[in-house]
Amino acid sequence: MRIVQIITRSDSIGGAQIHVRDLCVELLKRGHDVHLLAGGNGHFLTEAEALGIRTQPLKHLIRSIRPHSDAMALLEMVAVLRKLKPDLVATHSSKAGWLGRLAAKLTGIPCVFTAHGWAFTEGVSERKRMVYKWAEKAAGKLASKIITVSHYDFNLCVRDGVIPVNKATTVHNGIPDIQPIRRTEGESSPRLIMVARLDEPKNHRFLIEALSGLADERWELDIVGDGPLREAISKQVVDLNLTSRIRLLGERKDVHQLLAESDIFILISDWEGLPLSILEAMRAGLPVIASKVGGVPETVIEGCNGFLTDKGNVEQLRLQLLHLLQRPELRREMGKASRELYEQKFEISKMIDSNMAIYRDAITLHKNRVKKRLSEA
Repeated sequence: MRIVQIITRSDSIGGAQIHVRDLCVELLKRGHDVHLLAGGNGHFLTEAEALGIRTQPLKHLIRSIRPHSDAMALLEMVAVLRKLKPDLVATHSSKAGWLGRLAAKLTGIPCVFTAHGWAFTEGVSERKRMVYKWAEKAAGKLASKIITVSHYDFNLCVRDGVIPVNKATTVHNGIPDIQPIRRTEGESSPRLIMVARLDEPKNHRFLIEALSGLADERWELDIVGDGPLREAISKQVVDLNLTSRIRLLGERKDVHQLLAESDIFILISDWEGLPLSILEAMRAGLPVIASKVGGVPETVIEGCNGFLTDKGNVEQLRLQLLHLLQRPELRREMGKASRELYEQKFEISKMIDSNMAIYRDAITLHKNRVKKRLSEA
């Protein structure tokens, strides 16, 4: 099968980019012909090419809404799709999802859209939610099938009639298995880690505020990622006199090893889809403390492999941190549960099998619609 994957940004590598990269690699392993299209010509495309994925930068595809650039990006996509003549177009992220579905419609190619968290999710302002709902309802008519990465997102789009229930299917994210060497717990302080872009909706500053109240406990925090809020976060660390305990590591290519050298994973967000960073932590055998938002409760089972924290409840987060900091045996038990849950539900082969079944259904539906139109002509 020839498949074109389209995503908006190539200048940063977040959860959606990692998902698309891993998806492309696994599809290539299964013998499919895969092409990756992305806005700009950033390091995401360079990394993809190094993995053997054929790529195509889209000069005019950008994240912000700009009618002229968006029209040019649509023309770019149409030209590439007419040249490649794929069996299926798979789109990811809001802008590429909208324009990619329209380009597929204009070229008569079946399309599947994967929503990595809806733009109208809870936590977004009501005005924006209404606009995004309207946009997704219109774009939803252009795709044969829609994949949501969590049951939460499935219910969100179906509840208000944004997407018909028979068009959407939940496929949990999956990641390939690797088992880096875990460090042995010793006399050093428990090492905490948060892996997330330093931007909205990630709430690093809330975590730092909670940790500032645990100055008498032994702990160190690594913050992995970069973004526009780096300066503000760095200032907070300095203002709270935590520079000796909190490291801002920026973007790293060895996240899997950093996780293996950590004791507790934390993800504090205002909203989420189904975060790959949590799955990576589970794969590494770490207990998880994460915000109770989006699809997170589908990965973190309260009291089993970690704790869920309510948005804005700094005392609750502080107590959860203290609970794990003071109980190394509990950390090990929850870490073991994380690893088992990853193996049962989130190993990548399960996701690929489900995606391929949906891709085939989308192609069949498209062929049947074409036959019906021809018969009625």
